Amino acid sequence: MQQEIRKQVFKNAYLHGGRADISSVVGKLISIDPSVRKDMKNLMAMIKKYVDEVNSMSRDQLEEIVNTEYPDILIREKKEEKHELPELPNVHGNVVMRMAPSPSGPLHIGHSRMAILNDEYVRRYGGRLILRIEDTNPENIDPDAYKMIPEDLQWLGVNVTETVIQSSRMEFYYSEARRMISEGYMYVIEENQKEFHDLKLKKIPVMERDSEPSVNLEKFDRMLSGHYNDGEAALVMKTDINHPNPSVRDWIAFRINTHEHPLTGSRYTVYPTMNFSVSVDDHYLGLTHVIRGIDHLVNTEKQKYVFMYNNWKLPEYFHYGFISIPDTILKTTIIKEGIKSGKYSGWDDIRLGTLVALKKRGYRPDTFRKYWISSGMNKSNATFSWEIFNSMDREIIDYDTERYFFVPEPTPIHIKNPLVLKSHAMLHPQRPDSGFREYELPPDAMIYFPEEELSKIKEGEIIRLKDLCAAIMKGGKLQYTKDEPEGRVKIIQWAPENSGDMEVFHPDGNIDKGKIEPLAMDKHQVVQLERYGYVNLYGTRAYFLHK
Repeated sequence: MQQEIRKQVFKNAYLHGGRADISSVVGKLISIDPSVRKDMKNLMAMIKKYVDEVNSMSRDQLEEIVNTEYPDILIREKKEEKHELPELPNVHGNVVMRMAPSPSGPLHIGHSRMAILNDEYVRRYGGRLILRIEDTNPENIDPDAYKMIPEDLQWLGVNVTETVIQSSRMEFYYSEARRMISEGYMYVIEENQKEFHDLKLKKIPVMERDSEPSVNLEKFDRMLSGHYNDGEAALVMKTDINHPNPSVRDWIAFRINTHEHPLTGSRYTVYPTMNFSVSVDDHYLGLTHVIRGIDHLVNTEKQKYVFMYNNWKLPEYFHYGFISIPDTILKTTIIKEGIKSGKYSGWDDIRLGTLVALKKRGYRPDTFRKYWISSGMNKSNATFSWEIFNSMDREIIDYDTERYFFVPEPTPIHIKNPLVLKSHAMLHPQRPDSGFREYELPPDAMIYFPEEELSKIKEGEIIRLKDLCAAIMKGGKLQYTKDEPEGRVKIIQWAPENSGDMEVFHPDGNIDKGKIEPLAMDKHQVVQLERYGYVNLYGTRAYFLHK
């Protein structure tokens, strides 16, 4: 009965955040065997003994014992809370939705929210999901992004039904602009654009605002012909000069930029701003619903003027709250500078928050989908939780992840033993069919031991070398012992003499050097290094995933 009591205490602690509750354990034991009521005093004393033991442990120590001694605790049906996105308004049949990244670099973790939410709704209702690459600012384009963005989306499991590249639609934008100029909705300003902005702040229109459409058409054609240099002219969308938000008042719809474009070269020098090209494309591509961040609220207000002037039906707009992602490098300009200077090895440097970097560390695409669906479409600003994200990833990967030993800062030490010692452990404690890790150690074998752990072992203390044997410290040396330690005992990972060198790279820039057991040396996959964490193995190096 004593072993059952200990097991139930550990189970209670494992399932409730690492702390065992005496009352809960008592109730469980009585339900298992009502006869224990006959000696409640003795029962309570034993329960308290084990509760005190387990509640003094770290989470890692608790998990170590559960994995080793009570793996059946882990094999239980998990009842997960079901998370679903809210219904979209005014859905009539299939939907048409879009993702609209700028090709300044690959996608990062923040972009995955936009991609997954749109993909989820197209999966639900059917229809089209358009990838629209918005490349009308030639100064902020990484040519490799045209390839990297689709690859990122494919890895996420996002089903793109068609791809539109805005720089291939320039003549179409010019045609739409000419039509709207001729209808009196747009005008050209020349030379002093600072004066235009200053007057706008004062709600004062510039003189050009009332010029004839024919005059504006002529000036626009001169813009297209190369008559003006950068900044000398711009095409403006008329809105409401008295609008409470100065940004919404008469906004620039086309500007001159003579920087060479990676796809079209120097063929075009007049480019639409985002608010013009987006409005036109959303209409002609048949968008029914637009999901994007709350930072686009002002852009939505601007774009509504284009729809109103043309009597176009507005898509249904939904703006989700801003998500702050702590301790994560996302800014493209910072990353580009870091790559150029040699600070970062590339877009997949694991210190970055790009999807290629997170993929390299070993995250599963399903984790991103699960996290963003559970976050929902909340309009409130929030902070991304790496703790929750990693917990979700752990649930997804754990069942498929083999276990191995890694010894950081290894110290070689002989274990005095008269016999051949055999180590025997399942590759996964919950899957007997996963295979086994087996090693034989000859008498007086040399093993690698974590230096930090070795310094903490006291003279005469009995420890357990995980999956191998118990050992006692005598005269500064480890010695095999048949004696089984009582109560709480240190369980320490080790590595045999023929283990390989391994470097584990962390996202904070730290590198742990150590020894990894031979059976793991040729692995190229995510594994759990016991008592250390999950890593993605790449030969003689590994990238840290999470605990």
